[in-house]
Order: sequence, then C-alpha cells, then structure tokens
Amino acid sequence: MKTALKAITILYIIRLNPKFSVLFYQLEENMKKFIIGLFVGVSLPFIAGYIFLITGGMPVATKGPALPMEHFIAKTAMRAAMKGEVNKPSPVVADEINLLAGVKIYKNNCAVCHGLLSAKESSIAKGLFPIPPQLFGDENVTDDPVGNIYWKVKNGIRLTGMPGFVDSLSETELWQVSLLLQNADKLPAVVSVELLSKTE
Repeated sequence: MKTALKAITILYIIRLNPKFSVLFYQLEENMKKFIIGLFVGVSLPFIAGYIFLITGGMPVATKGPALPMEHFIAKTAMRAAMKGEVNKPSPVVADEINLLAGVKIYKNNCAVCHGLLSAKESSIAKGLFPIPPQLFGDENVTDDPVGNIYWKVKNGIRLTGMPGFVDSLSETELWQVSLLLQNADKLPAVVSVELLSKTE
C-alpha cells in the first residue's frame, strides 16, 4: 500500500514538472487514440455482420451459395466434436442378422435422403443444402471408422437437414445401421437383395 502511494506521489510530482508535462500529455492522447481504435476495431466486425444480415447478404435458401470458409469451419468443428468417439468399436457384430436389421432401419429413416442401390436421387435430396451423399453410390462411407458413422447417425449434423436419431432409435439400432453403411461395398447377397426391395 505504501509503495503504491509513493508511486502515485512521484508520478504526480513528475506530472507537475513542466519538463514532463508535454510527455504526459502525448501519452494521454496516444492512450485515448489507442482505446478508441481498439473499440472501433472490435465493433466493426459486428456492425459489418449485422449489415450483412439485414441487407439479405446471408444465403438462407438451399440453392444459395456457401459462405466463405463454411466448408472448412463445418468440417473442423465436426472433427473436434467427434474426436472422442471416432475410434469407438461397435458392440454389435456385422453379421447377416444385424445387417438385415440395419437395412430395415435405413429404408425407413435414411433412404429418402441418402438413396438405395441403383436408385435415383430423390427430390427431397435434391432440395437440401448441402446435398446429402448417396451412401450406396460413389459417396459411400465404407472407409470411415464405424464410430464416426455412429456419431453422425446418433447426433445428426446441425443446419444440414441430417437429423439425430438418439431419441428415436435404440443403441443397438444405431450400431446396426452404422455397420450397414460401413459395409456397403461388401454386403452379403441377401442383404443387397433386401436393399433393392420396395421400402416398407
């Protein structure tokens, strides 16, 4: 406390000295400019963002263009969110019984957006943004860890049209459909036939 009072007293005495008064004045002015500049610099992005929104610059239609760095930001955020479950092993075996169960789940919940074997992209899929990958075509996820697929099925992906099924499918069902998608390029014949049959 005494040290602080001494420092304040010394500064006050120096401030009254004509030799230092000009220096202190310049320091005060520079500090004011710095504070004003800092405030303006921090405020400008928010002001610009607000103007961007109210003038209709934000694309909200599904056919609108992607925002700058939107893809990078979404991918980076998703990788960070899934980090703990990417390598999570499946407690369910990828046998015919579970894969057939996965087919039923997929056809009832996923096929309308992600397609089936030899099926054309649906009108719903064409109208979404981003356009959902056709998981039994060239955009399959057979190279993804099953934990990665499970996380997406369970939690969904915000602002993409991809719902999370955590409240509508059981834990076993989540894994069954995840295993189906991971094995989409090497399914047993009976499972492939079931995928080609009419959706229930």
